[in-house]
Amino acid sequence: MTDPAGTVKLSVLGEIRTPFDQNHCPRFADESLSEECRIILLPEFQPGLRDLEKFNYIYVLFFLDRPHRETSLTAHPPRGQGLEVGVFASCSPTRPNRIGLSIVRLKRIENDTLITSALDAYDHTPLLDLKPYFKDGDCKTEANNGWISDRPLPG
Repeated sequence: MTDPAGTVKLSVLGEIRTPFDQNHCPRFADESLSEECRIILLPEFQPGLRDLEKFNYIYVLFFLDRPHRETSLTAHPPRGQGLEVGVFASCSPTRPNRIGLSIVRLKRIENDTLITSALDAYDHTPLLDLKPYFKDGDCKTEANNGWISDRPLPG
């Protein structure tokens, strides 16, 4: 829903529980990390989980509610070795709309809780949406690494 000022209103569907705080959080959802995360849905959204357990991976969309930093239209990606790129060419959390997106392994569902591989979100992050990851539709074999391909290899 949009109001006359151009503001979009979203509903929080639940919360993401992770072992991560502002001092220790992975930059990307990393399946190789040992930590498991939990996504807890509010009761009114639980019927939406039907058949989700049949997928190995899911998209998780969440609100980047911390830390509150000034929005920037440029970013200095950690893998960019001093390179400055536009925020839309980065995964920087200081975005005009603070929406996070991760693809995680769905390990199991226990009632209102999804147990996933490590998620790059702080503990108690508001959940905005969940979507299934389809192997045939979502995997783009022609994808590239953009500006990362232009950078010299380290070492």
